[in-house]
Amino acid sequence: IDSRLPTRGGKKKKQRHYRLRSTVHILHLPDICLQKHTPESVTIMIVQKAFNSVFLLASSFSQLSFAWTSSSHLSTFRMSSSAVSKRTASTMRKATVSPATSVEFSKYEGLGNDFILIDDRDKETPSLTPDESERLCNRNFGVGGDGVIFALKPPSDEYDFSMRIYNSDGSEPEMCGNGIRCFAQFLKDLGADAESYRVNTLAGPIIPVMNADDTITVDMGEPILKASDVPTTLESNADNDSVVEQTMECNGKTWKVNAVSMGNPHCIIFVDDLEKDIDFTSDGPALEACTEFFPAKTNVEFVQVMSESHLKMKVWERGAGPTLACGTGACALTVAAIRAGKIPSGNKVRVTLPGGDLFIKWNKDTDNKVFMTGPAVFSFQGKAALK
Repeated sequence: IDSRLPTRGGKKKKQRHYRLRSTVHILHLPDICLQKHTPESVTIMIVQKAFNSVFLLASSFSQLSFAWTSSSHLSTFRMSSSAVSKRTASTMRKATVSPATSVEFSKYEGLGNDFILIDDRDKETPSLTPDESERLCNRNFGVGGDGVIFALKPPSDEYDFSMRIYNSDGSEPEMCGNGIRCFAQFLKDLGADAESYRVNTLAGPIIPVMNADDTITVDMGEPILKASDVPTTLESNADNDSVVEQTMECNGKTWKVNAVSMGNPHCIIFVDDLEKDIDFTSDGPALEACTEFFPAKTNVEFVQVMSESHLKMKVWERGAGPTLACGTGACALTVAAIRAGKIPSGNKVRVTLPGGDLFIKWNKDTDNKVFMTGPAVFSFQGKAALK
């Protein structure tokens, strides 16, 4: 705010120059209403809760002309400034959200891996486009999330529901382990209460089971190990044409790579120390986009073996980047650890992710299925503008 205010004698005295760089963020509040605009003043209506912080901010500028009144739910804030233009006023008027361009949603998280859930049970395809979903996932200009999940009609009587998901970059993965748990909890909260659900996904049928302790166990099916089905172009070096601790060059480094798919591809790399042995923000995206060896791109898991039944990991997710948890990744790395001889088979494995713990069991010697157990928690719900 640049101002020249009159002194008691009527002469104008040059005052200090101030700049309120963050004032524009107030305009994102849906309850703002521009009352009037003149070259000398702007009156903004803001919600009472937001007013307290604005009052403290404005009060720190002693040269500002400042006055306010309050009603039951609104306060009036007035600042004198000749710097506010008609263009700013026009921008503020455009901030009003039209109900026709909004979507109702619920927000859930599984160990910090957070998703926007949309109830499309009366539809066969998602009601939002990948581009709209990407904008909705933006943490500055949208709701914020690692992806948007849609609850859809089942394709046949063999299923209860269908699930589709768009990542925060608009791409569509085949499956998401944390997402399927959030999906199941969402269905329960919608009133479709059941002990388990048969869910159709792009990775095939998935069955989440609701546990009495509020966790959810998901039958993730059998791991896909054949290199061409992962898919990876790395030369197979283990049984069933699979890839175990295979050498790969990427990002100027040599890696020992394990390739496993849980309906979506995973590149698993074991390290001695997660904090010292990798440059996560550089190696993660480089390995994800290494299409020479993973033509569909890949999720990347860096894993440290803590004990025979405890693994610790960091994940760089395909289409989402660094996340606090990855359910399919936890399953894939457990399979990889057993196949590479890092841990014995038969144990329930605790996998520690940045957002918390998942528990994974691979029935290698019986039905070959992988089971994942972990939480899914409702965060909030609302209506969001489709910008």
